[in-house]
Amino acid sequence: MNEPIIYLDHSEIVEGKILDLRKAINELVELFKMKEPRLVAYNVYFTEDMKHMTVLNVHPDPDSLEFHLRVFAPWSPKFTGLIKLLSIDIYGPISGTILEQINQKAARLGNGKVRVHKLQSGFNRLSIS
Repeated sequence: MNEPIIYLDHSEIVEGKILDLRKAINELVELFKMKEPRLVAYNVYFTEDMKHMTVLNVHPDPDSLEFHLRVFAPWSPKFTGLIKLLSIDIYGPISGTILEQINQKAARLGNGKVRVHKLQSGFNRLSIS
């Protein structure tokens, strides 16, 4: 059984850009719904003061995350000037290719720190095959 991959990023929202960001996010969510049937979850959260955003996605395996990054790549420029990426945390095993893609994304959107966390112990009850 493959270990799921959890992707979590944190960004600062550029002042005055919340409406543009909301529009871009809503379009992106619809794209992911249509193009990524294996994506288990994709959720975007704003802090109450609308100054920070967190993106959480859950993938059944590294291939799903790699596909997700390819789908997102053409959309990445739309987020330049809307956010400043602060950090990306990946929980689970990823390849060097995926890490390189994530580092490139971080550099484009704010040069946020990328951290990969390897599972030490635990279990999940997600029905991922």
